[in-house]
Amino acid sequence: GLHPFGWQGIIPRKARKMSDIVVDRVINRMGSVSDFLHQMEPEKVAAYVAESVSANIEEYTDEVMRERNSLFWDNLPVSVKSMVYAHVRSRLPRIMDRVVQSMISQIDDLVDVKEMCGRQMEADRALVVRMFLEVGDKEVRFIINSSFWIGLAFGVVQMVLFWFIPWHGLLPLYAAVLGLLTNWLALAMVFRPVNPVRIGPFTIQGLFLRRQAQVADKFATISSQEILTVHQFMLEVLTGSRSERARRMIHKHVNRLVDESLLARTGAQVAFGAAGFSDLKTLITDKSVEMALKPLSNQRFNRERATELADLFARKMKELTPAEFQDLLRPAFQ
Repeated sequence: GLHPFGWQGIIPRKARKMSDIVVDRVINRMGSVSDFLHQMEPEKVAAYVAESVSANIEEYTDEVMRERNSLFWDNLPVSVKSMVYAHVRSRLPRIMDRVVQSMISQIDDLVDVKEMCGRQMEADRALVVRMFLEVGDKEVRFIINSSFWIGLAFGVVQMVLFWFIPWHGLLPLYAAVLGLLTNWLALAMVFRPVNPVRIGPFTIQGLFLRRQAQVADKFATISSQEILTVHQFMLEVLTGSRSERARRMIHKHVNRLVDESLLARTGAQVAFGAAGFSDLKTLITDKSVEMALKPLSNQRFNRERATELADLFARKMKELTPAEFQDLLRPAFQ
């Protein structure tokens, strides 16, 4: 499609629209966000985050404390610091586990899937193109190849008509009508007939519908490994349009951790002041978000968690009737 200052392919230009179609017609029909995340075993997600956090307690604690009041932290006796590390190590993994589990249990209220997918596909238009071409590879090639022969046949018809009605003003009309007919016929051959029709020894059905099992497997793999990943969900929960609620949940746990820690009894409240000590809790909340997202960006972990979701997606898509199945992605092809 033409832009004011250049050219962009139709598929990437329609990234948001295609994303909305996929969410409305496919993802929302396959289940709720809660269903998806429970397929990814939330207890393993929480344990993975807690383990990663626990391994980096000293680094995280030093970073937060030095950012807020390096003079106070650097002058604390090593023995006191060690006790702070020990307290945080004993409590923070459990807190992270509780936070992740509670966020997953309330995930339907914390995530707008359409917004999440739309933003992701607009930011990565190459993903939209790849998804469209990988899922509908054979159909796209069929439309291209068949359109040539259909167009050629219609072109012969146009020549005959022009022989009898040699009016040049009709040529643009011929081109428009025959172009539309070519596209309509090629698309119809991909999606029609919906149900198998036997004609003698042959069974005829739309190309896309004959490949329902293959399309389901491919779509399920791409969706679970690149769009509906643990990292993508948690990124949306913690930084998306509804993230304030999730941050309040974390802040509540952080408050308890800091107030019960040795910090509250080592002169920290005096050194930081009331406002500074409150800011410290907010800083720890922000750091906790970063700490949770860092391990969840691991590609291998996301792919491992995606396996069950891919199976669920593929199974549900294969259970659809041909009519239901063609309704899923036909609007995107059109």
